[in-house]
Order: sequence, then structure tokens, then C-alpha cells
Amino acid sequence: MNDISERTFPRTVHIADDEFKIGYMTARDEASVTAFAHALPPHDLLFMRRDITAPKVMAAWLQGIENGTLTTLLTTKGGSVYGCAAIIRDELSWSPHVGEMRIVVSRALRGKGIGRVLTQECFAIALGLGIEKLIAYMTVDQRNAIAMFEDLGFQAEAMLREHVKDRDGAKHDVVMLSHDVNKFLARMEAFGLSEAT
Repeated sequence: MNDISERTFPRTVHIADDEFKIGYMTARDEASVTAFAHALPPHDLLFMRRDITAPKVMAAWLQGIENGTLTTLLTTKGGSVYGCAAIIRDELSWSPHVGEMRIVVSRALRGKGIGRVLTQECFAIALGLGIEKLIAYMTVDQRNAIAMFEDLGFQAEAMLREHVKDRDGAKHDVVMLSHDVNKFLARMEAFGLSEAT
């Protein structure tokens, strides 16, 4: 049995008949991540729960990476970012065993499998960090993302009414999905998907 928590980065993955790199985000990626963020439709930024196009948010993001409370994976090709996944945890809270996962993928490559690969990688990282439960938030109209998460075994746990406000001031309901990390990894192993990418 292969342990998917032992994957190394950076590494090459094959997605939609193309080759991409997956690796940890560092301060050197600031410009390419900022360009990726600015290319996203404004509504997609709600996946990240903070406006990642804002310099102060990017600075806090990089600080979180540096102090170990935030782990970020990037899917890249030719110096451009096509997908981003972050795991946020607070070891000083009453929920040190819970991590929040945030994923966003370039619109041009939606439905090609990048989001699924990033989600699988996040589970492997979560296991290595000792996280037992992953949660994800998204607005209720992001149906394709919700369907992907549910297909991976996430379940709706809460509905937060008018919980986020977009740049235009419109309020959106948010669904919180959750998943047990060990159950996910056991399922991956059972289906021989521990080397899934």
C-alpha cells in the first residue's frame, strides 16, 4: 500500500493531456499568483474568502506561509499559475485538528481535473500536518465545485446565510462542507488511487 502523504514537491503531473508542475508557494511566486488572481472572475475570488488581489492580503498570505499556519500548493506551467490550493489551520484554537481548504482554478482549465488533483494533494498534506478534518466554504451558486467536493466524499455541514459580501456589495449564502481526512485516504487506497496523478 502506498502512502500518499509521502509525496514530494515540486513534481510533474499529467492533467488533460498536458504537463503541469505542482509545488509549494513561496515568496518568489508572489507576482505570478497576483497575476493569476487578477485574471479570475471576481465571483471566483470568494473561494479564497479574502480578496487575494489586495496587496495587504497577499502580504498576510506570505506571512502565513512563512510562519506555518498556511500551506499553499500551486499548479503551474511555463511560469503561469493555473490552480491554487491552500490549507489554513490554527493550532492555538480549540480546533487544531481542523484545517480549512481553499481551492481555485483558472477558468480556462475548469473541468479538466486540476481541482480534483489539488484536492487529493491537500488531503495528503493534511495527513502529514496531523489534520483530521478538512472543511471548505463556497457560495451556494458554485454548483460545479460543490458537486466535485461531494463526489470526493465531502458533506454539507452548514448553510451560512448572507455570509459573504462581494465587491459590488451583494450578499451570498455560503455552504460549509466537511470531510474526515483518514476516511478519504482510506478510500483512495482502497481504489488504488494513492498514486493518482
